[in-house]
Amino acid sequence: SCCMFDCCTKEPDVKEPSRMTAKVFIVYYSTYGHVRQLAVAMKQGIDSVEGVEGVLYQCPETLPKEVLEKMHAPPKPSDPVINIEDLPKADGFAFGTPTRFGGPSAQMKAMWDATGSHWSSGALQCKPFTLFTSTASQNGGQESTMLMMLSNMVHHGMIYVPPGYITPATNFDLTEVHGGSAWGPGCLAAGDGSRQPSEKELAFAKDTGAKLAKITLKLKA
Repeated sequence: SCCMFDCCTKEPDVKEPSRMTAKVFIVYYSTYGHVRQLAVAMKQGIDSVEGVEGVLYQCPETLPKEVLEKMHAPPKPSDPVINIEDLPKADGFAFGTPTRFGGPSAQMKAMWDATGSHWSSGALQCKPFTLFTSTASQNGGQESTMLMMLSNMVHHGMIYVPPGYITPATNFDLTEVHGGSAWGPGCLAAGDGSRQPSEKELAFAKDTGAKLAKITLKLKA
């Protein structure tokens, strides 16, 4: 084989799917809670697949407490902060971030900047992942944010699992404003953060989580 990493060359172990437990880390950054709501919906979809468990983690915060207070950011949820050294323990990932001028948040970028040791060892090679985001408006950069995030995973040799058009009721619906695309789930928060994720946006995240879980389980087998 031309690949030096075991995940691409070793013969798969044959296991009973019901006895197998695959873990999907849902790693997100959320300032005002919108991305976390999508993360919870993603976990519901992941957990709906037998043999797969979704685990919620936050990105490490990079802003001082005083700055967050001036931004009127609510207290952080109780989800643990991801230890970057633990990333290889996951069988799959869902990464979520709000957009910042059409790209991922500094917190998410800082986390990936600290994964050099995993890159050099190939620890994340062949692991599946999907992406989700939140913007203030319809034209706020949902697809560009996910596109910019992809560069990190490409360098790690990971496997992108985009939702495509798995939820037609959301993807093709023009009766109401909504986020999300073939690139990944998303929600619209409004400029002041007053809009919460809609039922359709959450359903799309849940369906995407289920798809990711099924692919993760197949790759782990």
